[in-house]
Amino acid sequence: MVGAARSRTRSRPPSRPLSPPQELVPTTATRPRRFAALRDAHSRPYLFSAGLSMMADNIEHVITYWVLWRMFHSPALVGFEVISHWLPFLLLSVWFGSLAERFDCRRIIQIAQILFAFVSLAWGVLFLTDSLEMWMACVLLILHGCAGALWGPAEQLLLHDFVETEDLPGAVRMNATFKSLGVLAGPVIGSGLMLALGATGGIFANVLFYLPMTLLMLRTPFTGHTRSGIVRRERLGLRDTFSVLRTVSGDKVLVAMIVLAGLVAVCVGASLQVSMPSIADGLGADSGGIGYGVLLFAGGAGGVLGGFLLEATGVIRPDTRAAVIATLLFGLTTVLLTLTSHYWIAVIALVIGGIANMAATSIGQAVVQLRAPAHQRERVVGVYSMIGSGMRTGNGLTLALLGSVVGVTGAVTVGGAALAAGSLLVAALVAVGMSRARLRRS
Repeated sequence: MVGAARSRTRSRPPSRPLSPPQELVPTTATRPRRFAALRDAHSRPYLFSAGLSMMADNIEHVITYWVLWRMFHSPALVGFEVISHWLPFLLLSVWFGSLAERFDCRRIIQIAQILFAFVSLAWGVLFLTDSLEMWMACVLLILHGCAGALWGPAEQLLLHDFVETEDLPGAVRMNATFKSLGVLAGPVIGSGLMLALGATGGIFANVLFYLPMTLLMLRTPFTGHTRSGIVRRERLGLRDTFSVLRTVSGDKVLVAMIVLAGLVAVCVGASLQVSMPSIADGLGADSGGIGYGVLLFAGGAGGVLGGFLLEATGVIRPDTRAAVIATLLFGLTTVLLTLTSHYWIAVIALVIGGIANMAATSIGQAVVQLRAPAHQRERVVGVYSMIGSGMRTGNGLTLALLGSVVGVTGAVTVGGAALAAGSLLVAALVAVGMSRARLRRS
């Protein structure tokens, strides 16, 4: 019966709503299939097109950041590039999550991809006409950040439709893996496009990489609400973010996943990429040479490798213990990276840290989707995105403040240590909460 049901949902959307996912708790009798998302005829093209879109996102960064520095030489603008990318996640993720629960997620994803493409096209026109001004750059940077924040909640709900509940953790992991592949390929392809076509031709060509997902959403039969059958119609204001937080506050596991995501964002965030020149100098690697490039590549490669290894082996279950251990390991490898004087130890630390970060992120996303109340899943996913991505804005501020006192590498060391300590504190609080709950039941 289970196999028959699975076959039907892979060929077409279910004719009636399935039971809420929190009632379909995976058991040992229902084991997740390895690479289920890659076997599915609907999710497989989505994963590849998501990788292309993420690659295009990073190609745009490579080209535009280079042009903006050459034109304006503004450190303030460099800081704004980081803030504008993550601030929309912090301010708008819950609202975008409410849009995902009210409307067809396919159309929301299409709007996000069209907005990405529009921004690339606008950059190209401004480059071509030599009419770019700083305020225009700031507007386009903000729009690009908004496109990414809009895409996030809708894609997570679509993944929930693509696969059976027991296969959802693997689908989340594969989605993160293919997007990591896009992050890895973006700088390489972006540099190649600039060499071959110049900055203007390269940014125009980048528009094409957003087309596969935009067109794919025309033929995908799932809406993001197919399994649950729940489509909410009431509007959600930005002030209702706090009401969503109050809603999930009673679930200690959900709160733990959100807090762990916030710790990663604030303590480490994007600081590894920003601080890599300083780390490379400390290791004796030329900041413009192969050694520096290997360091940049190692962390991303670890994420991709971790995604495929975790999916192939199935050794990690999506639960609180696994999320805490992965987060703790990410913090410890960050500290090791900044303290070691041996180049290859640093490379190994980056690879292991990339695997741990992939595990922590994919576990957190899967647990949040599985445990969130069905009628509020979109909003809870929005809260998770708000904390896990939006709080990276705070990482930039802490890195700047600590960096001015203990240096950039020292600031990363403090962040890694704080992440490790915070993950242990979360584990302790969850254990105490569960112990009290057992006592109350007894």
